[in-house]
This record gives sequence, C-alpha cells and structure tokens, in this order.
Amino acid sequence: MNISIAVLIGVATGVGALTTLTAIRDSFDVSPKRARRASRRAPVDERALVESLAVWIEQLRDTMAGARGLEQAIVATAETAPSLLRPSVIRLADRLVHDTLSIAAVDFADEVDNSLADFVVAVLVTASEQQVRDVGSVLSHLAECCRDEVKMRTRVWVSRARTRSATRIIGVVVVAFVAGLFVLNRSYLEPYGSPTGVIVLVVVIALFISALTTMNRLAHFETPPRFMAARQGVEA
Repeated sequence: MNISIAVLIGVATGVGALTTLTAIRDSFDVSPKRARRASRRAPVDERALVESLAVWIEQLRDTMAGARGLEQAIVATAETAPSLLRPSVIRLADRLVHDTLSIAAVDFADEVDNSLADFVVAVLVTASEQQVRDVGSVLSHLAECCRDEVKMRTRVWVSRARTRSATRIIGVVVVAFVAGLFVLNRSYLEPYGSPTGVIVLVVVIALFISALTTMNRLAHFETPPRFMAARQGVEA
C-alpha cells in the first residue's frame, strides 16, 4: 500500500481517538467550580452551588422574618449555611466587622463567582443602601429563580450527555472501521493510492474531523457572564 495512505489513515485514526478521549474526559468534569470562570474554557456543573444559594437565601429570608436586620441575619446564618457555601458566608460575616455590607457583599460575589450570586449581592446591597420594604418577598423570588436554574441546568446536562455519547460512539465506530479495513482488507483502500484518491481521502478526513469537532462543541454551553464583574471592569 502507498505510504501516504498509511500516514493519512494513521492521522484519521489518531485524531478520531483523541476526539473520543477528549469527549470522555469532559463527561467526567462535573465538580463544582472553585476558581475563576474566566480561567476555564469548559463550563462545569454548578447545580450544587446554585441549590446552595437557594437554601441560603431562604435562610436569610426566614431569619429576617424573626425581626432581625440584614447584617444580623447574615451573621446568624453563617454557621448553618449549606456546606458548599458556608466558608464564603463565614468570610462574608467576618468582613462585616470592619467593612460595610456593600463592600463585603461585592467581595462575596467575587469569591463565589456565579451570575446568580451577583443577583443575591445586588439585593443585599440595595436593601442596605436604600429603604426596601419587602426584602423577604424579593429573596423568596430569588430563591425560586435559583431552583428554576437548577432544573434548567439538569435538562442541559442531560442533553450534553447524549451528545457526548453520540460523539464517542461515532468516533469509536469510524476508527474501528478504518482499522479493520487496514488490517483485513487493504485492497479496498488501494484506489486511494492514486493522486486523485489521496485528494479524496484528505477531504474525507477533513470532513470527519470537522464533524466530530462540531459535535463535541454541541456538548458544551456558554454560561452567562457576571454582570457585576462586567460593571467593575467598566469602572476600572
């Protein structure tokens, strides 16, 4: 067989295997986000974090209903907040000792690094700087939004899993088919030894790589940008 054919088949097999392994690696990337989102290309599963935000918001609402102020409610819920969010809430309560709620809340938003946390901080800052009569209803609505976000993310992650599975299956089948032809029926590939055949093979490989890359991109979604981070960037 022409050496160029063997090289091209090897390239196709290697790229297909690499794409498949990449999809498999991404399918296990479901840990909660701890670092800055800007430093990561692939989004991760934030459902646990959003659910924790919903629970903490409800704790704030219920604590404030017991005739406590906003800052006192934050301090009171620091030790009872969901475990995923508790360290950030404790640091928020500690900052209130020497900072205003507006400054401490913005630091809290930067630490949590989630678009829904920005809305929580916006409510806290607005309630602390202005006379807001019914903060409890606003917090209740925000908690419902968080839970709706969790449901939406669950549907999205299920859809992503189906796309990743299809990408893996297609990649494995095509690679196995090419490898089988190369081992069992090399005469089938002999037409690709001509100049025209090489051109056709290059086009087929390019289309195959493009299709797998596109399918792999379909398994990802872009998370909404943080509006507080964007505002701070404009002010800077």
